[in-house]
Order: sequence, then C-alpha cells, then structure tokens
Amino acid sequence: MNLRSFFLFLVLLLQLLHNLQAAPLPQHNLPKVSLALGTNTLSAQVAADDRSRELGLMARKQLDSDEAMVFVFPQPRSVNFWMKDTPVPLSIAYISASGRILETHELKPLDETPVPSASSAVVYALEVPQGWFASHGILAGDQIAGLPSPSIAK
Repeated sequence: MNLRSFFLFLVLLLQLLHNLQAAPLPQHNLPKVSLALGTNTLSAQVAADDRSRELGLMARKQLDSDEAMVFVFPQPRSVNFWMKDTPVPLSIAYISASGRILETHELKPLDETPVPSASSAVVYALEVPQGWFASHGILAGDQIAGLPSPSIAK
C-alpha cells in the first residue's frame, strides 16, 4: 500500500467512525405526561433539559397517533426547531406558559432548515405526528391541559 492509498483509507475510516458516533439513539426513557386538547388526549414524553431537548424525536422511525413529545423551557423565549436525524414527519405547536397554542407548523423529515417561532413567549413546544392538529381540529388559541411546570426545565 503506498502512502497516498494509506491516507485515503485513513480519511474514509475517520469519516465512517464520525458517522457512527453522530447517529443518535431514540429516546424512549423520558418521563411522560397525559395532555388534554379539547376531547383529545396524548401521551407525551417530556424533554426538559438541554440534552433531551436537543435529541428530541431524533432517530424515531414511527410515532403512534396518540404519542407526542413536549419540550419544556425554563422561561419564555423565541425557539427554532429542525428535523435533523428525524425521519418521521411531524407537526409542532409553540405554546405559552398558560398552555395556549401560539402557532403550529408542519415539519419535513430530515430537514435541517430551522422553523422559528414568531412569538418570543414560547415555554413549550409539542411535537405530534404530522397532520394531527389539523385532523383533530386543534388551532392556534386552543388550550392544552396537563403540561408540566416550567420549573422542571433545566
């Protein structure tokens, strides 16, 4: 093996190792809450620290129709969400401290384009299977019950 071939092999090996390390594992062990939206209920995993919020629903291959993930922030803010390493199509609601839906958005699988909130009053973000809000008649202004206290957020 000549020196050029060795370096090419080394670069390819390092790329492979980087890709293996970068692939996240799905989060299945987070605490759960039951959320009520009108007459609908969702079982939502709670992402309340930096690491669990960063991983979110990455690497999940499916999300049942009554499953969700709620992201909890310690104080109101503007947020950006993206779909890095998330192959399942989702919808997201940005929610105020009082549990009122401020806005909803559709998210494209594996799209790394940030989806910013128009509001700076977001304390919660709720990800559900794509189209869930529309198919259940849930709109901006609707109230969500059962959200955890923002005091749990780190």
